[in-house]
Amino acid sequence: MNSRIPGLYKQDVDERLSSVAERAGLSDDAVRAFRGDAFDATDADMVSENVVGTIEFPLSIATNFRIDGEDVLVPMAVEETSVVAAASNGAKWARPTGGFLTSTSGPIMIAQIQAVDVADPHAAALRIQRLEGELIELANEQDPILIEHGGGCEEIRPRVLDTTRGEMVVTHLLVDVRDAMGGNAVNTMAEALAPEIESITGGEVHLRILSNLADQRLARASCTVPPEELETDEVDLAGTEIRDRIVDAWAFAESDPYRAATHNKGIMNGIDAVMTATYNDWRAIEAGAHAYAAQGGYAPLTTYAVDDDGNLSCTIELPIQAGTLGGATQLQPVAQAAMELLDVDSADAFAGVLASVGLAQNLAGLRALVSEGIQAGHMNLHAKNIAVQAGAPPELVDDIAARMVSEDAIRQDRAEELIVELSE
Repeated sequence: MNSRIPGLYKQDVDERLSSVAERAGLSDDAVRAFRGDAFDATDADMVSENVVGTIEFPLSIATNFRIDGEDVLVPMAVEETSVVAAASNGAKWARPTGGFLTSTSGPIMIAQIQAVDVADPHAAALRIQRLEGELIELANEQDPILIEHGGGCEEIRPRVLDTTRGEMVVTHLLVDVRDAMGGNAVNTMAEALAPEIESITGGEVHLRILSNLADQRLARASCTVPPEELETDEVDLAGTEIRDRIVDAWAFAESDPYRAATHNKGIMNGIDAVMTATYNDWRAIEAGAHAYAAQGGYAPLTTYAVDDDGNLSCTIELPIQAGTLGGATQLQPVAQAAMELLDVDSADAFAGVLASVGLAQNLAGLRALVSEGIQAGHMNLHAKNIAVQAGAPPELVDDIAARMVSEDAIRQDRAEELIVELSE
């Protein structure tokens, strides 16, 4: 499957869906789901509480991705203009050198059990460590299916925390959750071990829940971009100058949390859009990513440098807690179709896609910032939105938007005037 579909943006919605379905070999069910009306308020009532309706996001396809030697079409659900185009552009610039290479540290999730009012916390932590084997066995009794698939609790790590409320014993369960996100599995294990921890420590267990700082479940992606790929007709800058400006922009983010916050937000623009399209928990990814970035001082999740050949070397590392089995995805037909399109065979492979999308998104954002400026792409799409809101017929939207941008007059009243002028 080739993820390069030149001119996809010029096709109408039905033509685009046909192009994607043909390239990816989508099932008839997936095509019907993408066409809409597959998830109504009655279905939604099984997912959330007090449901009164549903809200739809645009479901788009990012093209050009080549990840670990395979081409991938990436579903993205997002309302922010230019996100999908940016991800596709970043992926295109990485294609000449093979696209993205990924790796993961494995699908390990952490659960925490908090014990308070422990008379001798350090002695209690040692007792927990000595009984690690028995505690692991009890934890694994809670999920025999996970054990059958090669997962399960692998390690117990007690810690003594000095808090404003006194010392606490916090026990970490490290659990291989295989291809699930794993929240339910690790929470169930923590609940089961809570009485044992109370007995061992002589304290009182309060919280027993997963941690979204999934620093044992890291995903990494890297790519190399020749400087000529970064050149743009919008500005008179050599690719090498744009390359160096991108490295300078990263150095700015590395040294300043005010910049790093927006830098990382650009990464999450892409990752959150894929998570939303597949009905995965984007909030968990956000929490883990920013907590990971904040260890030792808030810093960017990506790095940029010039390699020995003069190319731009790009990397990303962040926690990815997302699964391909279970969860709300199974309740949403469009999300199922999105997963079919991705065609990933494991949670690790899915994490590699998400990391690659985040890197591509960040790369494209930085390239825009250091060259024509971020507003150029935003304003072009904003102009189209204004034209549509003003009542422009589809065949005139692009012309009206282009006129408004050239005049620096992106306003509804000007769009209405152009509708009349161009319709005559």
